[in-house]
Amino acid sequence: MGFIGSGPVVEELDAKFWRLTEPLTYQGAVETFTVPAGFRTDFASVPRALVWLIPRYGAYTRAAILHDYLCRTDEVGPADADGIFRRSLHEAGVSVPRRWMMWTAVRLGSRLRGARAVDVLGWLLIAAPSLVFLAIPVLVVTAALLVFWVVELGFWALGRLTRRTVAPPPTPQMKTA
Repeated sequence: MGFIGSGPVVEELDAKFWRLTEPLTYQGAVETFTVPAGFRTDFASVPRALVWLIPRYGAYTRAAILHDYLCRTDEVGPADADGIFRRSLHEAGVSVPRRWMMWTAVRLGSRLRGARAVDVLGWLLIAAPSLVFLAIPVLVVTAALLVFWVVELGFWALGRLTRRTVAPPPTPQMKTA
């Protein structure tokens, strides 16, 4: 069981999205799922402050594409899509802590859609180990990203203020005799 064939064949659409140029097939315990060519994905939907820990692509790229596909179709329900995601992460050799964080994030996202406050609190308790582990690094990285953004903005403003308008070179004058 697992993915059939090599890694995904994709083409870049823009800075965030990619499109499959060949189908991606996953053989589950009972069913086979095929993500069709032309399917649009962002790989793993990781918040910017966490890409230092879980980049948007890696050993889990095919699992992320399959999960995106299953969430956008009615082939399986949200809980089954998340379970297939977790199983395919395991089959891809993703480490237990990373697999737990990724599965918890997608499961929480699925549960938050139309959830009551009690449900959210329950899932936050399940996610607590990940939250404790990530709290300080996320705060540090987020602060660093904000500082970098301010520095970029400062250089952009400085460049706008000091930009010189270059006059076109003079056109040669013809002498008349």
